[in-house]
This record gives sequence, structure tokens and C-alpha cells, in this order.
Amino acid sequence: MKLSFTLILIFICSTQVQSAQIRGQELWCVAKNNAEDAALQSALDWACSSGGADCTAIQQGGPCYDPADIQRTASFAFNDYFLKHGLTEDSCNFDNAAALTSLNPSRANCKFPSRAANYISSLLPTRSLTLIWMCSCLYLYNLLGVSNLILGTYRHIVKIIV
Repeated sequence: MKLSFTLILIFICSTQVQSAQIRGQELWCVAKNNAEDAALQSALDWACSSGGADCTAIQQGGPCYDPADIQRTASFAFNDYFLKHGLTEDSCNFDNAAALTSLNPSRANCKFPSRAANYISSLLPTRSLTLIWMCSCLYLYNLLGVSNLILGTYRHIVKIIV
């Protein structure tokens, strides 16, 4: 029975890790450097209203509030919309004012969630189940003597999720 449970856990963990590695590249949706301010403002207004992006962090008093930087402000809204609407190139267009990047736009207290963090979190329905899954895999990998590189990656992902 113990061996069966271990084999099932190995299968689940390896399947989820492979899926996350294939589809889990860290990506953010950000405003293009050459986009006009008026186009960014229009897209920002749409994303925060009809688009359903959570723009709380870019409002006055929020950790990403910066009225002098329309690029960064629009990027935060674009990225939130991207994460909520399928993580596709189409959900990061905004009339050609946005693009996907692998460069993390986060700074200081203004953290931009990434596609990888969102994908890993979506593997299970709740954060607590995700953490249980991650800890189970860490325990199993530790028993099997998996390298510290993989364990370090998991620890990094757990920090993102929490």
C-alpha cells in the first residue's frame, strides 16, 4: 500500500512539473515603449473598467501608484487582464499598445504576478491545496534524493504562491 501511494505521488508530481516547465515560462504583459500616452491611457481606462482588471494597486495609496509613469501604470493593468483572460497573446494586445516580455517589471513594493505563478497556482483549486501538493512533492523528492536545483525552484514557486 505504501509503495502504491509513493508511485501515485511520483506520477502526479512529475506530470505537474513537466506541464509547468513546458507552459510555465515566466511572462508578463506590459505596455510597449513606443506606445503613445493617449493610447495607453485609453487602454488602461478600458482594462480597469470593462476589461475587469483589478486596478486597486495602481490607484492612489496602492503599492504601484505612480501618476507620472503611464507606462508602468498601464503595464500593471494590462498584466492583470492578461492573467485573468487566458494568458494568451490575444489577451495582451490592447490595440497593439502592449506586448509579452520575460523581463520582470516588478520593482520595490510593486509586484507583477507572472504567467508561471498564475499557472502553477491554477493547477489546484486553492492555495492551501497547491501548497499541500508542493510540500508533498518536496518531501517525495527529498526522499528520492532529487537535486537541490529542483528543490530550489520549488521553494521559489512556493514563495510566489504565498
